[in-house]
Amino acid sequence: MAKIIRKWQLWIAYAFFAAIAVSQADNEPLLASSGPYAAGKYLVWTIYFGFLGFSIYCTTQENFFKTLGKMTSMHWGRQVGIDLYIGLLVPLFLIYLIEGSLLVVALWFIPIFIFANLATFLYLALNYVTIVAYFTAP
Repeated sequence: MAKIIRKWQLWIAYAFFAAIAVSQADNEPLLASSGPYAAGKYLVWTIYFGFLGFSIYCTTQENFFKTLGKMTSMHWGRQVGIDLYIGLLVPLFLIYLIEGSLLVVALWFIPIFIFANLATFLYLALNYVTIVAYFTAP
């Protein structure tokens, strides 16, 4: 049983994080959107669920930590990792622009740096209308 929990510990943490994020997102409809850019919200959710499903599938195929160990032993593996984590500063900056709060950025910082695009796309999906309005409002 402990071996199974260890294998799925990141997913247990992710489920906990996602449940909190969804429960706190009350500023717009969860799955639906309206207006000229409404299709974008459906696209973001589609990408999110597709990537989530593929990530869970990958967990059933190989151990994340062993794979990470192999990747970080290679120069390109380290470069891709550094590139990813530098790139994760962009959604954190977007969160700051939208929320206007360093506290909210701090709350999203750890999930984004642990779960990367799974956390980023969840934020985008939960706040799609607000983000679009921020960039399209006159």
